[in-house]
Amino acid sequence: MLSLHVRVPLRRILDPAGQFLHRHGVSPDAVTFFGTAGVVTGALVYYPHGAFFGGSFFITCFIFNDMLDGAVARARGGGGRWGAFFDSSLDRVGDAAIFAGLAIYYIRQANVLLGSLVLFCLISGSLVSYVKARAEGLGMTCNVGFAERPERLLIVLVSTGLSGIFNEPWIHIAGLWVLAAASVVTIGQRLVEVRRQSQLVPDEQSR
Repeated sequence: MLSLHVRVPLRRILDPAGQFLHRHGVSPDAVTFFGTAGVVTGALVYYPHGAFFGGSFFITCFIFNDMLDGAVARARGGGGRWGAFFDSSLDRVGDAAIFAGLAIYYIRQANVLLGSLVLFCLISGSLVSYVKARAEGLGMTCNVGFAERPERLLIVLVSTGLSGIFNEPWIHIAGLWVLAAASVVTIGQRLVEVRRQSQLVPDEQSR
């Protein structure tokens, strides 16, 4: 998974920035909110008008706040349950804005197929996260599958940005199909893993 390989190098870069922000009284929640606001703004201002490169670049500048808020929390001595909940909730807002911006663009183009594909990517991506959260809520782990949030963002932002640079719509369209397929596979992997774990112990919890 991408996050496992880049987490340590990024921490070396972001931790000094987190310490700087902490010394100046900036809270992790403020960093989280600012980053999400930037993502939402970029997605809903640029993407609906077909400005794919500008939108992807703008959004990417704020995506790193997703790890910077953690750096600020570590500078304060560690984050709490509220911070984790707030960060995860606003992640969903940012994701929704990215795909909503793309969906609006295709709706304006009267392209039902690609508009539907964008919405499918949004829904399937949300299911990837939900299955893991639900499993963890039942006391199980679900750390399997390729298309976690970092991978999903990488696919959609890179393919969208490149299509804007080269003016080649097929790059973006191919990225959406890859993302849709990867999300479905990941959901399947996680369902299989949760079922495997649930069969190892007696089922003591009701649905």
